[in-house]
Amino acid sequence: MSAGPRARHRYERIAFLSSDAPEAGAARQELVARYGNVDPESADVVVALGGDGLMLQTLHRFMGQNKPIYGMNRGTVGFLMNEFHGPDLEQRLDEAEASVVHPLLMDATDENGDTTRARAINEVSILRQSYQVAKMRITIDGKERLGELAADGVLISTPVGSTAYNLSAHGPILPLDATLILLTPISAFRPRLWRGALLPDTARVTIDILEAQKRPVAAVADHFELKNIVQVQVEMDHATDLVLLHDPGHSLNERILREQFGY
Repeated sequence: MSAGPRARHRYERIAFLSSDAPEAGAARQELVARYGNVDPESADVVVALGGDGLMLQTLHRFMGQNKPIYGMNRGTVGFLMNEFHGPDLEQRLDEAEASVVHPLLMDATDENGDTTRARAINEVSILRQSYQVAKMRITIDGKERLGELAADGVLISTPVGSTAYNLSAHGPILPLDATLILLTPISAFRPRLWRGALLPDTARVTIDILEAQKRPVAAVADHFELKNIVQVQVEMDHATDLVLLHDPGHSLNERILREQFGY
């Protein structure tokens, strides 16, 4: 008796990527043996096996391609990931809910006048490179808002990144669909009581480094770092969509809401 044709699924061509962790590699071998594997560039969906670091790397790799990414946690924290379970993967992909997020666009100018562009899914961080605090001037949409901030640094965060470094720096958590970006100081020295700002996601933030040679700083877009920076401009890149897939009831919005209540 014939088993009949194989049922069609929402995503037919699946590519599996894994981190270097042994658990992630073993999970990839198991899933490839069960479902096969295609080249990531031609896949309908990419399944990333690892932690949040791998998810960020995968999102950066396929930046601008609108390729859905479904993560399964074989790492440590796994805030951006789904739980690992292999036998029902096709059904989970069929039922997955999509979250569309946008990265930040950073233009960083160094002491030689060279400008480098990079994107960040979580945050752009401006960090001191020496024992002395950094001194920075903050301008929003061409208007100076803070003439001098003395601090270990400052970061600009997306709603996705609001639960990451931003939260560790005592910044607020944002719902995923909030049309805002966060500006959060890191160990502010002066003005001591400044706790940051909530900005519309259409804002263009300019950070000018004061006394840049005496007080050098680095600019970091997620995992991409540039040293000896004199100016950083950051804005939301609304033209670039990043698609994350999550199991029903475990969307990024739901996870962010849970974070606000401590579980």
